[in-house]
Amino acid sequence: MTSPFYKFYKKSREERLAILLKEHYLTPNDYDLFLNNKLLDDDVANALIENQLTQFPLPMGVAMNFIIDGEKKVIPMVVEEPSVIAACSHAAKMTLPDGITTKVHSRQIIGQIILKDVVDHKEASQMIDSHFREIKEIADNTHPSIVARGGGLKKIKTRSISDTSEQNFFTIHLFVDVQNAMGANIINTILEGVTPFVLELIQGASLMSILSNYNTDCLVSASCKVPFLQLAPSVEQGKLIAEKIAEASLYAKLDPYRAVTHNKGIMNGIDSVVIATGNDPRAVSAASHAYASRHGQYEGMTNWYVVEDHLIGELTLPMAVGSVGGAISVLPMAKANLDLLEVRDATDLARIILSVGLAQNLAALKALVSVGIQKGHMSLHASSLAIQVGAKGEEIEEVTKALRRAPKMNTQIAKHILNKLREK
Repeated sequence: MTSPFYKFYKKSREERLAILLKEHYLTPNDYDLFLNNKLLDDDVANALIENQLTQFPLPMGVAMNFIIDGEKKVIPMVVEEPSVIAACSHAAKMTLPDGITTKVHSRQIIGQIILKDVVDHKEASQMIDSHFREIKEIADNTHPSIVARGGGLKKIKTRSISDTSEQNFFTIHLFVDVQNAMGANIINTILEGVTPFVLELIQGASLMSILSNYNTDCLVSASCKVPFLQLAPSVEQGKLIAEKIAEASLYAKLDPYRAVTHNKGIMNGIDSVVIATGNDPRAVSAASHAYASRHGQYEGMTNWYVVEDHLIGELTLPMAVGSVGGAISVLPMAKANLDLLEVRDATDLARIILSVGLAQNLAALKALVSVGIQKGHMSLHASSLAIQVGAKGEEIEEVTKALRRAPKMNTQIAKHILNKLREK
């Protein structure tokens, strides 16, 4: 029996939405929202940012073929770059039949209390440890609603930070379970409540109290096992491509110049889902790139290696995203996309985001070590060129088809094709 998603990319926007509605990926309300493409109310837009002038639309599509921890997923992605969604969908198909598996290692967000002029750091650390119960009680009373939901302050660690000028800082890390929120407001509220008590305990001066976006206790992993026959028509060819992907992965660990581009491709997928779900792509990107530098040199984020007749891929990153609160709760499209993903909580969303990043990297590496990245990218870039030179309506598809057949692809050729089309 043919899947309702067969050649989904060839269907019209209305047909795609109708299929997602029929297959129960969209609710009737979300279907109406997507179909009519409603903008935010001005009141909402004004409340979200300062000096609001207008709204800036970006295209949103869906990545297909994903099985994540045994569940089929249709994944919304907001991105302006051609080929990202197509490549991601293609790579997800390569991970079948098993799909992608994930693991949430922990989910605690870090808040920092940074003090200066602390004379004895060892004594200060002991003081903090011995008063953990009092600090926790203050934290719990400062934000009782998160405690009622099972979250709150879980542990404390201290650090000494110094530079060559002998300036030193005493830093206290509060590890907080923020449940399904992104957690910035929760963390900062707790820090405001706890800092005065800490200053009473320790002889020093406060520099600042603020959350950290480098959440090393909020790690999520995704992994996949790709059969050689998913990479090429024969096992021998597939093995060769798998070995080259593993070598490309190793090279990205060794050369920061390559690592940056390697990781940019991963973030193409990750940021697209983060934006689609109303989360903060800047925070996610900052944490991801910091984690890629944790060994003292900026490295590729993924690990690919060959085991028997499979290519194995792994990706682990901090992923402090939320499924409630903040912009998520006021952006209709974000809420609709969480419905589409059938997200139960923030850890569900984090698992999906890591899976997309891993698939995006697989697509890029396979293209790079085989046909080259430009072939697929420029094929999808053809429609952008058609629009740039002024093609309208049905002209866009006609110019796009002709560009794909042309030996070269640029605006001059696109204009020539459009002019010829209009002369008919």
